[in-house]
Amino acid sequence: MIPEINYWAVLLATLSSMIVGSIWYTPKVFGARWMKLAKVTRADTNIGAWVPIIVAVALSFLLAWVLAGATTIAWHFYGGGYLWAAIVTSVTLWAGFTAGRLIVHDVFEGRPSSLTVLNIAHELVTVLIMAIIIGVWPPAGTV
Repeated sequence: MIPEINYWAVLLATLSSMIVGSIWYTPKVFGARWMKLAKVTRADTNIGAWVPIIVAVALSFLLAWVLAGATTIAWHFYGGGYLWAAIVTSVTLWAGFTAGRLIVHDVFEGRPSSLTVLNIAHELVTVLIMAIIIGVWPPAGTV
């Protein structure tokens, strides 16, 4: 079974990820703190910035696509509202995969816990906004 997916919602969720990241990591929001904690300089962020952006777009699309498919599967299995299924699915996947794995890597790499919290909070906001977009725009014929 291939779950129904609204690809317009996936594309919009991908775009939202880029917008959230652009705001989150701007120097006036959390960017200056992130650079200090991650030991990244402004010069480091300007060199070859197009490669990380392409990677970010591609992986944001993959995240949105997986979230949309997992949401549809969860909605079919549990029932209830599609938006609620998207939100619960996003938080569950974030906690089980994203937050958990980032914490493990950061502990082994000796990164400051405040950097870990900053990054996993960004990921939580990102997936929640994606979930809202996917949840309010379910695939045709599902709701």
